[in-house]
Amino acid sequence: MCGFAGFTGYLADGDAVLERMMNKIIHRGPDSAGKYIDDKAYMGFRRLSIIDLDNGSQPMFNENKKIVITFNGEIYNYQDLRKDLIEKGHVFANNSDTEVLIHSYEEYGKDMLNKLRGMFAFVIWDSEKETLFGARDFFGIKPFYYTVADGNMIYGSEIKSILEHPAYKKEVNPVALENYLTFQYSVLDETFFKGIFKLMPGHFFTFHKGELNIERYWEPTFDADESKSLDEFVDEIDDVMHDSVEHHKISDVEVGSFLSSGVDSSYVAATFNGDKTFTVGFDYEKYNEIDYAKALSDKIKIDNYSKLVSSEEYWAAIPKIQYHMDEPLADPAAIALYFVSQTAAKHVKVAMSGEGADEFFGGYNIYREPLDLAEFQKLPKGLRKGLAGIANAIPFKFKGKSFLNRASKTVEERFIGNAFMFNEKERARILKNPTGKYDHKQLTKPFYDKVADKDDVTKMQYIDINFWLIGDILLKADKMSMAHSLEVRVPFLDKEVFNVARTIPTKYKVNKSNTKYAMRQAAHRHLPDMVAEKKKLGFPVPIRIWLKDEKYYNMIKKAFTSEAAEKYFNTDEIVKYLDEHKEGKADNSRKIWTIYMFLVWYEDFFGNGVKEAA
Repeated sequence: MCGFAGFTGYLADGDAVLERMMNKIIHRGPDSAGKYIDDKAYMGFRRLSIIDLDNGSQPMFNENKKIVITFNGEIYNYQDLRKDLIEKGHVFANNSDTEVLIHSYEEYGKDMLNKLRGMFAFVIWDSEKETLFGARDFFGIKPFYYTVADGNMIYGSEIKSILEHPAYKKEVNPVALENYLTFQYSVLDETFFKGIFKLMPGHFFTFHKGELNIERYWEPTFDADESKSLDEFVDEIDDVMHDSVEHHKISDVEVGSFLSSGVDSSYVAATFNGDKTFTVGFDYEKYNEIDYAKALSDKIKIDNYSKLVSSEEYWAAIPKIQYHMDEPLADPAAIALYFVSQTAAKHVKVAMSGEGADEFFGGYNIYREPLDLAEFQKLPKGLRKGLAGIANAIPFKFKGKSFLNRASKTVEERFIGNAFMFNEKERARILKNPTGKYDHKQLTKPFYDKVADKDDVTKMQYIDINFWLIGDILLKADKMSMAHSLEVRVPFLDKEVFNVARTIPTKYKVNKSNTKYAMRQAAHRHLPDMVAEKKKLGFPVPIRIWLKDEKYYNMIKKAFTSEAAEKYFNTDEIVKYLDEHKEGKADNSRKIWTIYMFLVWYEDFFGNGVKEAA
């Protein structure tokens, strides 16, 4: 696990620029650094040593030094690929997975990508062809950012590296802000920094003489196999998860595991046969999973290291956390992940985590909604819309009002993922200069179109894999762990695991009593019933309670009336959300947090906030 940065084209002070870009991501690789420079390409690398500790330094070359790579991630089937390439005549200088990528490129070109099993983002400079070739893994576990300026490509594992290049002029992207207010994360390909883009998961690029071409090499598809029994699927899940965990354990350093009280991380922790697990909690009973985690760790005979995070610690860390994020993220759990990574990094360099289980196996509670709405949705659509209209005309809230609203809509109309913060009318009201660009359904429609023949639960999974998983779950997993020079591995997010999950019928994923049904049956083989059946919490955070505290209310009110807030928001409108929440008139905690995280991020990158990683 590492970080890279680089650019094409000649700069008189290119070496110094590259050094500054590398220094911005030193937290991703504190063990060593390396550079490659010729008159057409500059490549920088920061290393966190995990595999082949003595010989895995980058940039790395082929035999004739004509091809050079910088690579962030791990290739879990690299040993098998290496054997195949040796049989084809390739000569290896070391035992790293990085060198396997170089020779795979030589042998297969872009077709190498579908042979890989792992998490990765990499750039290969082919000096003879004067071409950059790069790719991002199947699900977006590892990040990749780029821009094209003055006919050259500038890229990096984090945006903050690109900001150091003199050809890029920093500017806020207002369209990103507008859509962030709905989704709670940066949802567009173009980031919050105008002109800087994400390379999306399952895509590769080539850059040759000023021309950038991007193509998709893989995408997730669902195809339920109705011929198999529940027991057969449970066997397949357990077998493939054990196989994935074994592959994810490949390391020359110790591997630990994150552990909340939920089934996902517990399943991983119970099957990885390591020595250490890591947990965080907060000083409120319903927001503290430490006791659960300790009890499970005792049962499976693993040491558990935990941290109780105070409200003061949590709030003090927010500016540094938004700096590490690169873009605003309004998920309060990101900060919990920051602290559990900090705790783990004191003991190990690598930790496993449970991300991806919900999207693959149908784990979110919202996935039960199609079952709950099924009977009502048998009514004619016009009647359902009419009942919702009557309910909305009643000025006060009442039990069933939300149900009528949601039941009146198709899944395509009501679901954009696990967060829906501000609708279009609300964001037009609070923004000073709304662009009006993109109704949320415009962004999700191309993806819904690809699964038009699937049931509603599968449609929701597909949307989450292509939106929520990329923009929220994996973003915070990478950025919060790498802030502490910790590699996080996610064995659920494995190509072979998905090949099983994609075939599971919905009846074995979600029912009226539970979610992730088949996966929980597999987990039962290794976990106590109370853990295998426990509802999802993740690392819960008491935001709604804290925002009623005078201290934190005043802190946010100051931000909501700041110069930055005045620039982007109608401050009277956003202060109303804050006051209503404090007075108990509405739970506006998530909307308040969404606005506040943007303002903290803005202060970091455009004001006087955090300038360097600490």
